[in-house]
Amino acid sequence: MSDDETVNELFKEDECINLEEHLWGKNPQRARALKELWFDIMNELVNEDDKPEEAKREMIFLMTANNVMDMIMEAIPEEVALELSMSLDSVIGLSLVNRRYDVDLLESNYKTLIKIKREDYASDEEFEQAVRDVDERWWTVGKQALGGRSPNDAIIEELSKYSLNR
Repeated sequence: MSDDETVNELFKEDECINLEEHLWGKNPQRARALKELWFDIMNELVNEDDKPEEAKREMIFLMTANNVMDMIMEAIPEEVALELSMSLDSVIGLSLVNRRYDVDLLESNYKTLIKIKREDYASDEEFEQAVRDVDERWWTVGKQALGGRSPNDAIIEELSKYSLNR
């Protein structure tokens, strides 16, 4: 797909899809379908277990999350599986840092990047390079809100707790 093509341009007019609706809007229906697949089996396994209720709820969550991730990894082409798994780990690490430090790293990064003005550069290429340079530096420089850690280091630290930093 070229840069100027949209998903809908790849389909006939009557086959056009709303990408956002297809990707996220169908999740409630997907959740109901997954319930049909797994709920009774997981419920049976959990009810057989003599663990406390809190441990049973945790077990249900972990089984569900694991099954969903297994399905995703099975559904994608092998040539993108590694990249997707690494991206998923990065998003998990970012979310853990945001929660631990009560920050929004993406919003903070965005607020920094929007300060870079196109008119301050002689060409689009220089502007784009400046944005890339500032972005790269932003992720590698310590932040007070993160106890002096860089966002990248804080993410790696969080991921290491789950052996996801390799």
